[in-house]
Amino acid sequence: MTSTAPDLSVEIVHRLPGRVRLRYRSRPHHGVLCPDTLRAAALALDGVRSARVNPAARALVLEFDPARATPAGLRRQIAALGRIDLSLSPPVAVPPSPPPGGLGGALMALAGTLMLPAPLRLPLTLVASLPLLRHAWEDWRDNGLTSHGLEGLAVSISLARGDSIAAATTIFLVTLGEVLEESIARRSDALLKTLLRPAADSLWLLRDGVEIQIPADEVQVGDTVIVATGAVIPIDGTVLNGEATVNEATMTGESVSVAKSRGDGVLSGTLVEEGRLAIYAEQVGAGTAAARIADYVEQSLAAKSEAQIEASRLADRLVPGVMRLAGATYLLTGNWRRAASVLQADYSCALKLATPVAFKAAMYGAGRSGVLVKGASALERLAQADTFVFDKTGTLTTGCLEVTDSIAFDRAYSPDDLICLAASVEEHYFHPLALAVVNAARATQNHHHFDHQEVQFIVAHGVASTIDGRRIVIGSRHFVEEDEGIDVSSCAELIDTLYQDGKTLLFIGFGGRLLGLIALKDRLRPDCAEGLERLRGLGVERILMLTGDHPDRAAELAASLGLDGFHAGLLPQDKARIIGELAARGHRIAFVGDGINDAPALAGAHVGIAMHKGADIARLTADIALLEDRFSGIVTAKAVANAAMARIAGNYRLTVGCNTAILAAAAGGLLSPTLTALLHNGTTLGLLLNALRPIR
Repeated sequence: MTSTAPDLSVEIVHRLPGRVRLRYRSRPHHGVLCPDTLRAAALALDGVRSARVNPAARALVLEFDPARATPAGLRRQIAALGRIDLSLSPPVAVPPSPPPGGLGGALMALAGTLMLPAPLRLPLTLVASLPLLRHAWEDWRDNGLTSHGLEGLAVSISLARGDSIAAATTIFLVTLGEVLEESIARRSDALLKTLLRPAADSLWLLRDGVEIQIPADEVQVGDTVIVATGAVIPIDGTVLNGEATVNEATMTGESVSVAKSRGDGVLSGTLVEEGRLAIYAEQVGAGTAAARIADYVEQSLAAKSEAQIEASRLADRLVPGVMRLAGATYLLTGNWRRAASVLQADYSCALKLATPVAFKAAMYGAGRSGVLVKGASALERLAQADTFVFDKTGTLTTGCLEVTDSIAFDRAYSPDDLICLAASVEEHYFHPLALAVVNAARATQNHHHFDHQEVQFIVAHGVASTIDGRRIVIGSRHFVEEDEGIDVSSCAELIDTLYQDGKTLLFIGFGGRLLGLIALKDRLRPDCAEGLERLRGLGVERILMLTGDHPDRAAELAASLGLDGFHAGLLPQDKARIIGELAARGHRIAFVGDGINDAPALAGAHVGIAMHKGADIARLTADIALLEDRFSGIVTAKAVANAAMARIAGNYRLTVGCNTAILAAAAGGLLSPTLTALLHNGTTLGLLLNALRPIR
């Protein structure tokens, strides 16, 4: 029984390195799936080591070899199984594991040609060459003349001349080279896959004052997740209460554990070494940093950059040239041995393999440094960027407010008293303004707490409570003046001055009158100025700033940072327009932003970079996302991109230089076919190992 479309709807509900849990649903006309048949069909897929079916939950758990399969690929293959009838057909026979590669056979053939009598050498070598010749023919038939065709032709010439030792040695060296090249390519994939973060199947939540355990895939944004000593944090969020030391090495590469307490952000995939935290879940499931890394790994393993595509094209164009050189060598010398030597050396393997391996090694290094690069193309475009354009708030600045002024209108209260009074009420409120006031209160010399009654939270306005029988309100001017009827006109001039300085104001009313003002302002990132200077040292020609802020304040900040220009008073759509205008003038733009309003500019730039605390849409739109709230991550990304492209260019020059020298020596009769194969494969492996070296 067949159908024109898959009869299974399959989705990934959980994944670990080497393990994935799928949930499946059959179409109405499909009938009831046979669990044994589905399990056997899954076991028949390449790379699957074990399969377990839970019919009640419609779940399929697969353990697989990460070098041979991916969760996304297995999901597609399981969905494709719906084209066969899995309800009535007998269990699918599970094929045995394929035998190891032909390296052992090639080695035995080489040993045989050295040890057996002369009449037996040629038949043995001919049998050993059949897999290589078949592969060369199929590749020639499907793809035209490639390096595999050259290898097959070289072996055929040796066999035709009756040179069994040369043919057997060539077969062994080619097979050994392919095994080693494949191993190195797999290792570069494995490097990226080590960025996948493990997560538990279940976790603990605090609901209605009671701790309960639920499946990990049922946690929702807004839940309070409890994580204790020895557990991996399963969500991205902010600590509500508790203290712990957290090992973030899996996400940041830093070996020193970090102390976490109320207000601190935490990432999924990091380990609580000691302590206990209650965490407000802000990103769950596919939205967590760990899940985004998993998706990025799957995408990047398949994505190709322009450099990689061009290297493949060049390699393919050079193969006919090698063929013509071999033909010319024979016509001029009449020596088949020289022609066979020329056919042993070509540019294809090193050009095609070294470039993707270098990109993957670079992306792995960036990931370990807290920079998520979404594919080789993004890294390539970042290396090309000559102009960096920054959004201001949350990018050049921290996006976190801090108290700058505390102004009390009652002599009975000092500025510190006013902050502590506000913090006593605000400490129950989970909001950036409240956190800033609480932090400022902790920093005062005479920090003390004001006893109060139950706190009221007025959404989008502020908070209210009662202290010593008098009502205290803290919030916006609208809340205090219009909703609470408190007169603020006496300090209108001061308020205007503070607003013109770009400060956010909290109004504090106590007993029906205005007790004071607390001013807060975003602060410049401490490593911003140094980071901008380092970017210039990495080849960035222009650095600009875009902001919706007042032009005077923008000019002051641009001058202090030594920027090449700025645009102020912008609306969200203006940013994308300016990026387009700059690109039209020939600039290659890297735009760095963090907000929802930055998404159009991130998408329109040559390469977009999203800050760690950026909005989800910004992080999804960007080509590169920072996993840590550090400005230096931008510098790291640019440095890695430059180093990767420099290594690829160096490998390209080495490939062309070495292989040209080998071809010339072979054509000149200085190298035998065996020595040519040895030098060619050795050079290719050396270039691959160089591409795999960590980029620091």
